[in-house]
Amino acid sequence: MAALQTSSLIFSSSSKTIVNAAIHVPKLPKIRFTVPKTTPTTLPKQLVQELSFKEGFKNVNTTTTPYKSYENSNSSNVTEQLYAILEAVDDRVVMHGNIGEQRKNWNTLLLNSINMITLTASTMAGVAATCVPGMPILALKLSSTLLFSAATGLSLVMNKLQPSQLTEEQRNASRLFRQLQRQLQTLLALRSPAEQDVKDAMEKVIALDRAYPLPLVGAMLEKFPEKYEPAVWLPSNKSQKIQRTSLAKGNNGWSEQLEGEMREIIQVIKNKDLEDYERLGNIVLKINKVLAISGPLLTGVAAFSSAFVGNGAWWGVMAATTGALASAVNSFEHGGQVGMVFEMYRNSGGFFKHFEESIKTTIEDRDLEKRENGELFETKVALKLGRSLSQLRDMAAKSASSRANGTAVDEFASKLF
Repeated sequence: MAALQTSSLIFSSSSKTIVNAAIHVPKLPKIRFTVPKTTPTTLPKQLVQELSFKEGFKNVNTTTTPYKSYENSNSSNVTEQLYAILEAVDDRVVMHGNIGEQRKNWNTLLLNSINMITLTASTMAGVAATCVPGMPILALKLSSTLLFSAATGLSLVMNKLQPSQLTEEQRNASRLFRQLQRQLQTLLALRSPAEQDVKDAMEKVIALDRAYPLPLVGAMLEKFPEKYEPAVWLPSNKSQKIQRTSLAKGNNGWSEQLEGEMREIIQVIKNKDLEDYERLGNIVLKINKVLAISGPLLTGVAAFSSAFVGNGAWWGVMAATTGALASAVNSFEHGGQVGMVFEMYRNSGGFFKHFEESIKTTIEDRDLEKRENGELFETKVALKLGRSLSQLRDMAAKSASSRANGTAVDEFASKLF
């Protein structure tokens, strides 16, 4: 018993021992959140509906009128118009490419057909001429005459149409429409288009349609004009009045030195490149005219001569010889694609003509902010002429020096073509 009391005392005394432990936590700063006051006009639509159901609000108008500015609406319409023009341009690229391929096939098929007909008729006329008197040669004479007559008609049609020149027209049209397509895509990627952009794009499309028509009847370009003229495929720029102002160096990349450099480039293009293409274009035009007349004329003479084969030795010789010459002339004209060469010179001359006008229009614009950046413009000019910037500046300096000395510059502006 005494032992139980002793153990109970010990347990009671040990249970009263208290362990004091304290954890010090730093006081956090008080952060006040400001809740913006909301008005019924700024509450979300769902919240307004919930309030109306819970609190018993009646006749709560939750309809909101979307606000759309006039500027955004107008910009959207302009963008849609430009996309519509872009779709039309893309369609024309495919259309001109397909028609160009078709007319290329015309040139090959017609040339091969005419040459085969002419050579066959020449062979028949030669065989008929070698027959001894009394032998029946009427079939050979009639066949050669009909074949020569058919070759004459096909040559007239082919020389009138000039399929190689038609092919080059469609090839250039497809290239220029692809160029316009890339320009519109770049415009839409860089910025929002303006109404003037739509107007300019429409004018370019119409000018290209006028420069490279698709129909052959009524709208086909004249294949044998009186003289060489460069092709025109861009709307003409209205002349601007030149107001001389002093340029401070660094105004949008332009300076008086850069303007002088551009003027010298214009002079080189006008005095060298354009004159050379005009000279070559007139030479090729004359050659093409002579060949276009010679081919049908020779086959016509052969058809006339073949009708008298057997009445003398010289009729057969004339028929066979003129037929062979006609085949050679047709091969040189259409196999050598003289019409395509003439069209190439027209387009090259047109390129330099439009290039000259674009430079002139740019430097005559006195509003420097509306101009294209001078350094960028100089780089584009150099690339189009196939030159580096240093070569472009050297050429401009050489042109200025030659003009000061009264001599002509001895190099062309372009190194590409």
